[in-house]
Amino acid sequence: MAELAGVRTNTALASVSAVRPVGFSRKRILDIILAGSAIVLLAPLLTLCFLACLFTSPGPAIFRHRRVGFGGKRFDCFKFRTMVHDSQDCLTDYLASNSEAKNEWEATHKLQFDPRVTAIGAILRKTSLDELPQLFNVLMGEMSIVGPRPVTEEELFKYSNSAGAYLSCRPGITGLWQVSGRSGTTYSKRVACDSYYAANWSMTLDLKILLVTLPVLLNADNAY
Repeated sequence: MAELAGVRTNTALASVSAVRPVGFSRKRILDIILAGSAIVLLAPLLTLCFLACLFTSPGPAIFRHRRVGFGGKRFDCFKFRTMVHDSQDCLTDYLASNSEAKNEWEATHKLQFDPRVTAIGAILRKTSLDELPQLFNVLMGEMSIVGPRPVTEEELFKYSNSAGAYLSCRPGITGLWQVSGRSGTTYSKRVACDSYYAANWSMTLDLKILLVTLPVLLNADNAY
């Protein structure tokens, strides 16, 4: 499976022709203003989440995960750590003994009941506070405030012919998929949302997505 994912990912990367991300300068200016302002305003909350992760379970407070960004460029996506330190071993053992969970993982790369998640991590995920460190990814130009959900190389092959749409954008902290059901939606709907966003981007669309993001976060349905 890993080899197949690698082959399809490389094919998708080779097909990307965009030289500038969707939205380019106008979107970038908005990203810098929003991310910079949010970091300043949310500094106390960022500090509290950092300390909670650091002192409630062993391991670093910030988790870095390799993702694929605009044009196929790899970057480390930042999150507050929500899992136990030996999460990979924990996942392997759990999937080996639970066929239903294994099928869920293979289909969505998510688990509704994930044994790796810590008590603090469950709260951070439910409220999406674990995503706040991605504001620094935005400032560095690796992500955008609004865009497709950042994916791994293994996930990208699921986009098939739609991979070019994903790769033409900077991945976003929030986006069309995130406000359209989040983890409760199918992967095909996620791909469709990303394709629609890339083809129909406008500042108005970004603003509409931002306006509905807060109510979705407060509702907290399908967040895990």
